Amino acid sequence: MPDLTRRSLIAAAGSTLAGAGLPAAARRPNILFICSDQHTGGAVGVNGHPIVKTPNMDRLAASGVSFRNAYSGNPVCVPGRASLMTGMYASDVGSYCNSTPFDGRVPTWGNRLKDAGYQCWATGKLDLCKGKDLGFREERTSHGHWTDPDITSLFRMPTCFRPNERDNANGSFTDREPPDQETAGRGIRFLKEEVPKSKQPWCAYIGLGKPHPKFVAHSKYEQIYPPAKMPLPKWPEGYLEKRHLMFQTLANFKNVQVPIPADRVRRARAAYFGLITELDEHIGNILAELDRSGQRDNTLIVYTSDHGEMLGEHGLWLKNCLLDNANRVPMILSGAGLPKGKLIDTPVSHVDLIATMLDLSGVGVAKGLRGHSLAPMAGGQAGSHPGFAFSESHSEGNCTGSFMIRKGDWKYLYFTGGEPLLFNMKEGGEFVNLARDKKHAGVQKELHGHLTSLLDPDAVTHAAFQRQDEVLKGLVKENSRADFYDTLVGRLGPIQAQLLTDRNYGRK
Repeated sequence: MPDLTRRSLIAAAGSTLAGAGLPAAARRPNILFICSDQHTGGAVGVNGHPIVKTPNMDRLAASGVSFRNAYSGNPVCVPGRASLMTGMYASDVGSYCNSTPFDGRVPTWGNRLKDAGYQCWATGKLDLCKGKDLGFREERTSHGHWTDPDITSLFRMPTCFRPNERDNANGSFTDREPPDQETAGRGIRFLKEEVPKSKQPWCAYIGLGKPHPKFVAHSKYEQIYPPAKMPLPKWPEGYLEKRHLMFQTLANFKNVQVPIPADRVRRARAAYFGLITELDEHIGNILAELDRSGQRDNTLIVYTSDHGEMLGEHGLWLKNCLLDNANRVPMILSGAGLPKGKLIDTPVSHVDLIATMLDLSGVGVAKGLRGHSLAPMAGGQAGSHPGFAFSESHSEGNCTGSFMIRKGDWKYLYFTGGEPLLFNMKEGGEFVNLARDKKHAGVQKELHGHLTSLLDPDAVTHAAFQRQDEVLKGLVKENSRADFYDTLVGRLGPIQAQLLTDRNYGRK
């Protein structure tokens, strides 16, 4: 990997704005970046979901470009956001799981835009590193895993088991204050009070926290999504027994190896959809204030999510894997001269966002980034994008390193030490593994070649395990036996907490 000093990364390689044919007025746009938590890419009206209602996201897509096969860099909060905010692979910056947060070793797009003269402001969930210069003036931001890591990711060899995860596979409706209302309100206040006074182009990041579990939606959404009418996930007969070992292990880790009762699945799906519609309303309120500010025409708007949610598909829940429900995310860009109502199916990734924002802002795409500007693609030109997306997973419940290449209709999953998977997403999808089919050996070889051209997957797998071992040793050294046990017992239960404490401190 090249030397990644801050200044070398900021050095511009020249903007492609002229090549993308964008008007001069869009060359120094403001940027409004809205990021949610755990919104799976298929659960948006514009992406063809048959149930969920997202009128504001759909209107945003109608005014811009929707990338319908966009992928998280790593399908769990901390490394996913490290990739999203830096334009690097999570493993490039040493962020593998929720126990190894991004440490600020390379600049974020906040740093880059600030250095280019932007006023950068952020509120809500960032989940990076507390106290580091991320380029933003932070107002009520959160970096929860920096101070409270999910230490279950430190026990992957062998994989432990998290009994309380099963409780998240449920849903309910109740009268309560919208959990994201304060965060959205701060964003609206910034647009209303600070934007009119700004003499610089501005960039506002708003990190909303839903539809992350628990799946508790407001009562008003129960009529829109009655649980009894929610369809159940479907899979071929005998599929659960034949799932890849990686997914069997993950199901066991999350305590969902025994399928969740149907009524709970329906409640969870109904409440999850309700949370998405509530999220959509917050986005609508934020965009309405942007309209009132009079600056929408010269503002690049980005909406995405850090990762998705399995929601019972494949018998799995939550995230942590490279199947589409967990790894595919919404990605909508509007403004800054982008075309309107364009749908793009070419696979892209979060790492492409930073290059795109730098390009559209006129800063120029920095050298050394993993991503590529999507502006030419949006404008119907070839550009430098390779036409495939990469992702990786090393978080809790993963018994080995997992890697993905998505190109066209083909999706390839590589597991260090395990059997690969090859899917044709239009013919059989993620239920039919074609990796052993000689007719598709050429496709598999091509996709594996793309993977190894980016990195050495097995070396990354072992680097992840090594880093997690280092973090574990540090926790053992810094904590008393009793404190270590207390940290584990809430997540792993008394049996595992006791045995792992004995392993690391010796028996009493």
